[in-house]
This record gives sequence, structure tokens and C-alpha cells, in this order.
Amino acid sequence: MNDKRGHPTQLPKEHVDWVVQPIARFVKIEAAAGVVLLLSTLLALFLANSPLRELFDSLWHVPLGVNIGAYTFERSLHGWINDAVMTLFFFLIALELKRELVLGELRNPRLAMLSISAAVGGMLVPALVYLFFQYGEPGQLGWGTVMATDTAFVIGCLALLGTRIPKSLRVFMLSLAVVDDIGAIIVVAVGYGSEINWFSIGLALLGFFVVKIMAFIGIRNMALFFIVGAIIWLAVDFSGIHPTVTGVVLGLMTPTKKWITDERLHTIMDCVVAYPPGDHWSGDTPDRKVLKTAEAAAREALSPVERLEMILHPWVGFVVMPLFAFANAGVAFAGIDFSSPLTMAIFLGFVVGKPLGIFLFSWVAVRLRIAVLPASLNWPLILGGGMLAAIGFTMALFIANLAYSPEQIVSVKFGILSASVFSALFGFALLRYFSVSGEEDKGIHNG
Repeated sequence: MNDKRGHPTQLPKEHVDWVVQPIARFVKIEAAAGVVLLLSTLLALFLANSPLRELFDSLWHVPLGVNIGAYTFERSLHGWINDAVMTLFFFLIALELKRELVLGELRNPRLAMLSISAAVGGMLVPALVYLFFQYGEPGQLGWGTVMATDTAFVIGCLALLGTRIPKSLRVFMLSLAVVDDIGAIIVVAVGYGSEINWFSIGLALLGFFVVKIMAFIGIRNMALFFIVGAIIWLAVDFSGIHPTVTGVVLGLMTPTKKWITDERLHTIMDCVVAYPPGDHWSGDTPDRKVLKTAEAAAREALSPVERLEMILHPWVGFVVMPLFAFANAGVAFAGIDFSSPLTMAIFLGFVVGKPLGIFLFSWVAVRLRIAVLPASLNWPLILGGGMLAAIGFTMALFIANLAYSPEQIVSVKFGILSASVFSALFGFALLRYFSVSGEEDKGIHNG
């Protein structure tokens, strides 16, 4: 924006803005999405424990698919949500990781190692705690359930703390959650896949190669990429690997380089501004072609990663994740054994293993000098953030549906829900206490 003399009236952008602004936008959307996710969860719990329970449960078993001659491709509504719709969620997670690796916190190796070390500890230790209670038991294969962190709920809790906590904690938790989700996706692909069909794997790899060629030769139509991505999804689905992995690979393949540089964009926009006011923009005129060029240039001045994040983030936050929660969080409390070994293993894996793993692995990484602790971050805040990271809701439910039998799933879901509620409340209380104590210590020191 310029004044009457043509002088700019806005502050100039610095390089740091390309990092800070996407994170700020992410946190705002994620915090609001956390509220919608909570409401969807509460509604699912209400319906699952109401007189409408049987109708609510039968809804998710409605078959949907296509029949072509003797060939039938069909899934239940629940299956389409968990296998197809959630692919968008994993695609967005991979986009966020790609941006973090190229532009964000993970670009700095020693800062990245703090988040990566914390994420590894936050996956490994909970799994070990779980296996301590379930090794040799019917629920042994469910170790992956306690490894995940729910980004939306975590960011939502941090948003409630406002300025009481440093920005570095938000960035640390965001980076940790992204790495955590990628780890959980690897667990899904390796630990909970079925028998591998190598022919389908070959077709999927060919599809990924086609995507790479399309990007190399300059195809910029996202609809074409979506069609090829859907074909790859089908190939991966037939391969025996969970099809949501398609979203991860495609997200990591998405370019971070802008097609139009800032200099070229300004040159094109200057051509538009140079035209005097009038009706010469209508019709097939050179003026209109310049305007269309400016429109394309403004769109392509953002990298594909940035554009896709901006497009998909609200849809994933306000549609995909609430829909997933609505389809998976309905637990009928009648007849649940609150002290069952499976429920307790899930609960302790999260509320003990998660914060312990994050704290210990972060501490060891800093002591070994492979990671660095930001000046505004301290160990009590890391512990409180680790407790919040034990909110494993979305990914935990996702893995639970793959790892457990129908007879076990109710106890498992109750363990996930109770652990998430406890971790949210206790983690929030810890961070609030530590942040207030930190401020008092500063005041005493300054005095």
C-alpha cells in the first residue's frame, strides 16, 4: 500500500517473515480447529451413549463403492474416512515437514535435533512402557497406538496459555508433533500393513516418477496432479501398504521453489498499474492478457508447498479431522472395565511414557551437544510440553483401528480418551504453573 506520493506505507518484509508468518497462521487455524475437533468428539461420545447408539454405529458400516462388471471396489463409510479422506491429513503433515526442513525450525541442524530427539523419545519410551504391560498378551501388537501426538489439541491448549509461554515452546512443540506424525506414519506403513503386492508397488513407483516428470516439464495444473495422485493411491491400496502413505510421499515431493520471483512479479504488476482507468480490460485485448498474466504471476509467486498448505489447512482442520473424530471417537461406556490391563497400558504409555521420553531424550541430546536449548526455553517447560504431547487422540485412534480386534477396540478407545483428557488438563496446569514461576523468578532476579 502506497501514499499519495507513491511511497510504501507498510513495513518491509524480512527473511524471517517467511518463517514466522506461516507458523503464526498455522497456530491460529490449528487452535480454532482444536475447538471443532473437541466438539466433534463430544458429539460422537453423546450419540454413542444415547438411545441413538445403534443407528449411529450402523451409519459407519454403510457400504460405498463402484461396480464395473465382475469387479467391485467397495469400503464402508468408516473405511473411506480412515483410508481415503485421511490421506489429505497426511499430505498436509508432509507439506508442513517439507516447509520446516527447508524454511523453518528444522533447517537449523542443532535446533532440529532437539525436536527430533524429543520426538524419538516420545515414540520409543511410550511403546516400551506399553509393551512392559502387554508383552505376550493379546494387545501386544498395539504398541504403535501410544506413539502419536495430536497436533490440533496440543496447539489448542498452548493457545489458551497465550503470552504466558515463550514462542520457542510453540515452535518446539509444532516441530515435535510434525516429526512425531511422520514417525507414526512409518509405523503404520511398516507395522500394520498386509502382505505386499510387488506389482502394485511397481505401479505406484511409476506413478511417483510421472509426478516428478510432470513437475520437471512445468505442468502447473493441480487438477492433473490430483488425478495422478488418485491413481497412485489406488495402486498403493492394492499393494498391501496403508494407502495414506501416498499422501506422505506426495507431500515430501512437493516443490518449495517459487516459479515466479519477486522481481518478475513486481515487473508484471507494474505493467498492469501503468494502464490508465477505463473499460479496456474487457474482451480479448492485450490489456486483458496482461491482467491474466498478472493473476497467474500473483498465484505462482508462492511455492507449491505454501499454496497447498494455505488451501488444505482449513479443510483438514475444520472438515477432515472433525469428521475422523466423529467417526472414531464414539465409545459406549456401558460395560467398560475401567481397570482392564489394556486400558491401563494405553493410559500409562501416554501419561508416563510420553513426557518421560521427550524430557530424557531432549536432555541427553543437549548434554551430548548434538542439540541446543533455545534461551527462552527451560526444562520445566519441556516437561510440561511433554505432558501435553501425550494427547494422542487423532493418530492414536487411527492406529488403534488397524492394530486391535473389535473386541479390544472399546477398551483401547477409552484408554486413549482418558489419557488425552488427563494429559490436556495436567499438561496445561504444569505449563501455567511453570510459566508463572518463571516470571516470578525473573522479577526477583531483576529486583
